[in-house]
Amino acid sequence: MAGIVSVSRKDLVQRRQKIRRQRQMTIIQAIWRTLATSGIAGGLVWVALQPIWLLNTPQQVVMKSGDQLLSAAAIESLLVISYPQSLWRIQPNAIADSLKQQPTIAQATVNRRLFPPGLNIEIQERIPVAIAQIPKKRSPAGLLDASGVLIPVEKYTLVNPSIKLPSLKVVGTPEQYRSYWSQLYPSLSQSSVKIMEIDWQNPTNLILKTELGNVHLGTISPQLSEQIKVLAQMRSLSAKIDFSQINYIDLKNPASPLVHMNQNN
Repeated sequence: MAGIVSVSRKDLVQRRQKIRRQRQMTIIQAIWRTLATSGIAGGLVWVALQPIWLLNTPQQVVMKSGDQLLSAAAIESLLVISYPQSLWRIQPNAIADSLKQQPTIAQATVNRRLFPPGLNIEIQERIPVAIAQIPKKRSPAGLLDASGVLIPVEKYTLVNPSIKLPSLKVVGTPEQYRSYWSQLYPSLSQSSVKIMEIDWQNPTNLILKTELGNVHLGTISPQLSEQIKVLAQMRSLSAKIDFSQINYIDLKNPASPLVHMNQNN
């Protein structure tokens, strides 16, 4: 009959054998892939468990702040790690979070280093802008950064032994002014008049010790930036007034500044 192809018994046997061989080859390839994958995984586990991948001492940790390498003593004071410890068990993100809890550190990045085994850590330190001084106490309470975070002096100098401390001083208890500091400092830092000290002992009357003399601002208010602007304009009074004879400048109302002279004048 037209259109019907005759297939011999021999052809059928050959086709079945070919299909069987293909299936066997597929199974063998799958077995080899499984063995190869298991071997590689086992090899990696074996390599990872070797003593070379241990963090044994702080000397295996490289910590940088900008281009500056921190000393071993500084690293030990900042980093809480038990030794020895497998490099693979260390959690870089957890260490970074722990470092950011330190008052001297704003940001931290931690990465494992394979050759030689260890850790690479980069930190961004808080920059102190003022010394916090509690009244009637000789030693400072700490250092303040621009956001109002209080940094212990000894921790900061351990990380930065040769750095010069800020010249601006804030007198008062940090609890009084911490919530206002992020509002106050940006305005004061823009002042063209040099400010040496901020007296916050009386929250109702903030006093600035400046190159022009003492300046009374009253309570912190939205008119702070205007007060600082008027203070800069008062430089021109040097042609008319001897600033050494000024008792204080009253800027509680910046629209109507007052200059109080010493009583013996």
